[in-house]
Amino acid sequence: MSTEALTSSAYIKHHLQNLTYGQVDGNWGFAHTVAEAKAMGFWSINVDSMLWSLITVLAFYFIFRSVGKKVTAGTPSGLQNFVEMVIEFIDTSVRDSFSHKNKLVAPMALTIFVWIFLMNLMDLIPVDWLPHIAVVSVEAMGGNPHSAFFKVVPTTDPNITFGLALSIFILILYYSIKHKGLSGFFAELLFHPFGKWGLPANLLLEGVSLISKPISLALRLFGNMYAGEIIFILIAIMYSASIGFGAFAGLLQIGWALFHILIITLQAFIFMTLTIVYMDMAHTKEH
Repeated sequence: MSTEALTSSAYIKHHLQNLTYGQVDGNWGFAHTVAEAKAMGFWSINVDSMLWSLITVLAFYFIFRSVGKKVTAGTPSGLQNFVEMVIEFIDTSVRDSFSHKNKLVAPMALTIFVWIFLMNLMDLIPVDWLPHIAVVSVEAMGGNPHSAFFKVVPTTDPNITFGLALSIFILILYYSIKHKGLSGFFAELLFHPFGKWGLPANLLLEGVSLISKPISLALRLFGNMYAGEIIFILIAIMYSASIGFGAFAGLLQIGWALFHILIITLQAFIFMTLTIVYMDMAHTKEH
């Protein structure tokens, strides 16, 4: 999308708006303005976030499945070697942080790490490349190109990050009750750490600690990726200022992209590690 067609403020807002489908004034359809997207409310769906979440998880599935079917005992191919390295890294992380037996934890940790990494990796695609396809498509159909919203980084959408975090939270509750019993789970909330005489304080501290788990998982990932996307958008605006600013923006883009590789990997690792730790706490009866 050309930055000349919009003011800098409008350009930023446009790139931060999801392609939203929902109901406005009794009619179902895609939002053509930011106001329409907000008016759709809770039951709307961010189609672009769901699309790229699905594409990235399918990419993870088919790549690892393909390597698994072709695995050999001899000299591994480059892709097989990389996949084995990732699996070994996840296995080591689980062994170091999870002290119980649960066959779900290692596959879950692998899925979380690779899936979040791939969703974060979408942030390295230049901000106008894929949205430009939406603009061209809308223009070809005679629509307003400024209404062609299309975000490609699912983890910059809090709906996606909270969806992931709440899924983990449900597992935490399930295994806490399974291993501690319903009475043990509530006893931990009511009587830890100050005993039965400190019940109000115990409930406040343990309740906040429990609820903070999914919130911290979701907001940490969303905040870091959202900030990174904004920086890429601001760099993109510089290209329309002048040749000098454009050249400087090119250097900034390369530098920030290289640094951002560390960020997207680190955020996937943190989300995975905290999930393993929380699952270990859910299995620990003495906690």
